This record gives sequence, structure tokens and C-alpha cells, in this order.
Amino acid sequence: MPQKDEVELDIINVAHGGVFVARHEGRVVFVPDTLPGERVRARVADTAHDRFWRAELLEVLEPAAERREHVWDAASVRRAPGQRAGGAEFGHIRLDHQRELKRRVIEDALQRTARLDSDTIAAVGPDGGRLTVEAVPGETEDGTGWRTRVRLQVGRDGTIGPFAARTHTVVPVTGLPLATAAVEESTPFGQRFPGAESVDIVATGLGATHVLVNDLPEANAKGGGRGRRPARPRRRPVPIRERVGEREFRLDARGFWQVHREAPATLTSAVRSAVDEAVFDPRAANLDLYGGVGLLAAALGDRFGPTTRITSVESDEAATDDAAENLAEWVGASAVTARVEHFVTALAADASAAERTRLRAATVVLDPPRSGAGRDVVEAIASMRPAQIVYVACDPVALARDLAYFAERGYPLRSLRAFDLFPNTHHVEAVATLTP
Repeated sequence: MPQKDEVELDIINVAHGGVFVARHEGRVVFVPDTLPGERVRARVADTAHDRFWRAELLEVLEPAAERREHVWDAASVRRAPGQRAGGAEFGHIRLDHQRELKRRVIEDALQRTARLDSDTIAAVGPDGGRLTVEAVPGETEDGTGWRTRVRLQVGRDGTIGPFAARTHTVVPVTGLPLATAAVEESTPFGQRFPGAESVDIVATGLGATHVLVNDLPEANAKGGGRGRRPARPRRRPVPIRERVGEREFRLDARGFWQVHREAPATLTSAVRSAVDEAVFDPRAANLDLYGGVGLLAAALGDRFGPTTRITSVESDEAATDDAAENLAEWVGASAVTARVEHFVTALAADASAAERTRLRAATVVLDPPRSGAGRDVVEAIASMRPAQIVYVACDPVALARDLAYFAERGYPLRSLRAFDLFPNTHHVEAVATLTP
């Protein structure tokens, strides 16, 4: 079938990545902006793959009962496919059903990629029950008003907006319903930023707001040169402070921090709960990998007291500097600037006998990027034989892949909790506990 042909499709399932599944002439077709149980009219947009096609939704012929008016008009099906704002791909689905779809995606990944059987999956949730995707405290009825950080792209004419889904087309918008009121009120809608790459709007939990203009990489700004790698402009740090419970954290406004207003507190509580107190040894060589500014290291320190020994490892030097300050009250805490794969590989290879003893008693917390930890990191961690592992993940397929690697090395999945930290999107956060 050539591209741009229109077809009628029955949507039968949800797939990872915020798209939905149909079949046409024996081939899988991925369609965004719909949901299982619907019949739609779609236009085939990508036939480059032998095993599947991609299509654009044109019209919903028979809507599912779970469909609702999209929370963001700029992303609704009333707009042409190439002009629908990205970043709210589940906004047309009732909130409770969004969580059900996310649960299905996680369970499918556990079955297909982690190779867990149905009985294990059925008992992997809290207290040996079925997995659910948990709402965070204080969630709004429609899942809006939670983003404390937004990055808007800058078009060639200087206008700002999100990219249209799966494109680099900037869509001008006049509102950001997923953002907090402070972010939306601070966003310079309608202004132009010629020569810039993007604009970040950040609102801290302590009431400060920042609008940060990010210049284009040097080669792009000057027209570039063949074979020349664009140089990122140096950006002056913008120090801010965030509060989780009674504790404050220093970080750069452009640095990593969970975007949902309740996510840091939710993950702090979840990680503390995931750690088995009977197994945790505060004097062991505990590790906080991909530690950022020390949020999860502090979660353990606050739970287990001032003698807690923990090393936080992060590749971003500025974040490590902030982590060192944020963890300063624990004498046994340290922050190391290193790529995690290099750090754990060297630690596994070079640890002394005394260090190996402390590592065998250790709790390892890791919160890798969306791509996951990967085989090398998993092998190095497992070779140190820690007492328990707590894995925080924002991508269920990457998590499932790494769970399979850990299981091969004697660390099966013991429990898993999932949290809806990204309402109206396909993203979901999970906290897994693994023990030998």
C-alpha cells in the first residue's frame, strides 16, 4: 500500500510509546490519538518497515466509551495530524482508563521482554497482589496542572510551542493545561525568540519562576559547516532550591528534577518503602546510581539515620556538586562525578576484600535515564552480589529488559509499584525491588 492511502481500522490494543494497534491486510498498523475498541479512519503515513506501518488518525467513526474531550485543544483530533501538539498523547482518554492502559503496557513488557510467566506477573504488585498504576496525592480530576517544568521549541520565525507529535514542526499554542498555574502564567505566549533553540519555563515548589532562553548550537546558529559538530553554548547556571518534605535541595534550574509537582515526594516514599529494613545495613557500601542531585540518597539517609554510608554517582558534574551539598549532613555520604557504567565496572573489578564484604551487604538504588541501565551496568552490579536492588524506571520496556538481565544473574523481581507521574501522556514511573 502506498503512503497517504486512507483506510478504516479497528483499534484492538495499546502499544508502548503512546500509540495503538490495528491490523490491515495481515500487517500491524500503529495509530496515535485513538484507543482500543474504536473504529477509525486513518491515513497511512509510513510504510518503510516490513513488519508494520504507521498511520495518522483522521476521524473517529465509532468512539470507545472511555474517550473524552481532549484536555488540550491544541492536541485534539479537530486539528490536522501535523498540527497536533505533542506531549499529551493520552489526553483524549478518561483518566482511570489511562492508568489501565499503562498497566497493560507494563504487564506486556514483563511478559514479552522480562520473560515472566503469568502467575509471577499476577503477584508482582504490592503485598503480592496484582499490579496497579497508582495516582499521586492531590491529582486533579482530569489530570492537568502538574508540570513544573516545560520546554517549548522555537520555530524558524521565532515563535514558540511544542513540537507536533513525531515531528520537528513547532505548533504555536496559547495555553499549557498540563502545566501548573505558575508555569502557565509565566510562559511568554505570542512572543518571538529569533536565534534561540528553545525556552524553558521552570516553577519551583518554593514559589520562584524562571524563563530561560536557550541559544542554538554554534554551528546551527552560524549556518554550520560540513562535518562540524555543533558546539553547545555555555549556559550560566541558575541555582534554585526545591523542597521535599522538610528537606531542601540545591540544583540548577536546567538540571534534572522530576517534573510532576508531587513526584519527588512520591518517589522518596516509594523508594523508602521498597527497601527492606531488615536487610539494609547503614554501614555497608550503599550506592545511589544515576543519583542526580541526591534525592534518593537523601531518602535513604533520612530513613536510616546519620550514620548511613552511601555513594551517589552521577555523570553531570554540576549535579554532583549540588549533591555534595545536599548530602553534606551525612558523614558517610559522598558524591562522585563519573559515568555509571565506568564506575561500577571499575568497582567490581578493583574492590578489595574488605570493600567486597561491604558491597555484599549493600543496598543499590539506581534511577537510570529512559534507555535503562543496560547489560554492562547490570552485570557489574550483580557481580558485586549486593543484598538488595531498588530500580526506579521511567520506561517499562527498558526496565523489563534490565530485569531479564538481572534475573539471569540471580536477582529476580520481588515486587513492583507503578505511579502515574505523567497524566495525559503514555509515560509511567515504576519502582522495582530485586533480591538474590
